[in-house]
Amino acid sequence: MADTGNDLTISRYLAVSRARIWRAWADPKILAEWWCPKPWTTEVRAFDFRPGGDFYTFMRGPPDEGGESDNPGCFLDIVPEERLVFTSLLVGGWRPVTPWIGITAIFTLADEADGTRYDVRVMHRDAEESARHVEMGFHDGWNVCIDQLAAVARRL
Repeated sequence: MADTGNDLTISRYLAVSRARIWRAWADPKILAEWWCPKPWTTEVRAFDFRPGGDFYTFMRGPPDEGGESDNPGCFLDIVPEERLVFTSLLVGGWRPVTPWIGITAIFTLADEADGTRYDVRVMHRDAEESARHVEMGFHDGWNVCIDQLAAVARRL
């Protein structure tokens, strides 16, 4: 899969096992704990954890700050403890949608030392959407979520 120049990537070492990271991904109640940067909260509206299944999160900012992010999507590929792929360009049953930001995200997990190499690749339709995602704080926001994921996974 060639990078068209529209991809954003993060690669991190997490001092937690792949099994625990996977559990934090595979359980919607646990996912809601780490999915968006605090103090924002996540409501998991649909979570059909299989290729073609709905993956729908709704994020809400603190009441005094406002802000919402409505994120329907679809799981595309799931290889337990190794790889997860979802998109905002489809919803469950492979139904096309027009999202506010079109992405396909690929998460891969691999053993490394006493923990896990956690790689994220977020593909965008074009350079403009990729740049907009960077301007929205992609790197800071997604890295905060990865920190939160690692903290939650350590407790499991």
